[in-house]
Amino acid sequence: MTTITTQDGTEIFYKDWGPKDAQPIVFHHGWPLSSDDWDGQMMFFLNKGYRVIAHDRRGHGRSTQSATGHDMDTYVADVIALIDALDLKNAIHIGHSTGGGEVARYVTRAKPGRVAKAVLISAVAPHMVKTEANPGGLPIEVFDGVREQTANNRAQFYMDFTMPFYGYNRDGAEVKEGVRQNWWRQGMMGGAIAHYLGIAAFSETDFTEDLKKIAVPTLVMHGEDDQVVPYANAGPLSAKLIPGAVLKSYPGYPHGMPTTNADRINADLFAFIKG
Repeated sequence: MTTITTQDGTEIFYKDWGPKDAQPIVFHHGWPLSSDDWDGQMMFFLNKGYRVIAHDRRGHGRSTQSATGHDMDTYVADVIALIDALDLKNAIHIGHSTGGGEVARYVTRAKPGRVAKAVLISAVAPHMVKTEANPGGLPIEVFDGVREQTANNRAQFYMDFTMPFYGYNRDGAEVKEGVRQNWWRQGMMGGAIAHYLGIAAFSETDFTEDLKKIAVPTLVMHGEDDQVVPYANAGPLSAKLIPGAVLKSYPGYPHGMPTTNADRINADLFAFIKG
């Protein structure tokens, strides 16, 4: 397997496909998944001539099931280590859900010349949990419930979670069991402790100041029927905070729209990258 080793000894698994001299696109996955969640996008852009890279976040997928470092700053430090090891320049960084928050923070800390553009898809930014400063967020009890289920009922909870994740609980939805099982497979590959501690990282991290500092062209994409990261308190607010950002909203699309609506999402990503 292709891995790098971080300063604390954690091995980060990554995929690196395509010509080494092509413009790189780096994909950042959501909780509690792995780089496999980007297969549809990686194959699409590989066939367009790009170099495509995706990693398994620490504790997820094939990376070390570490018991520590499950916070956004460490996640980003791991990304910096990967980008430095591969010496990627002029890259497009695309993040889904938790990965969208990771991209937002990484872009503000990247070395000059590393990042060309950024895309946040169904991202957890600016801030998921409800606070006095974020009255539109979700109550902490929602995330406490996710913690309880992850700790004590992970296998069944993950299978059940695929229904709202892909909008399969909506009337008329075409439920694809293979997609559900692939989500479950990715989730169960990771470590329970990493997933448990990572809930705070994606729900309680405030990305407001990160978003304000983003200085590269940025596309924000969000489904209006997102049942995991509700649209109103996420995509539109992020787009307002990022200087010059473009917001693309998708009526009826679910949180997992890169999978359920891959043709549309891939086409819009390609147009933004080429534009």
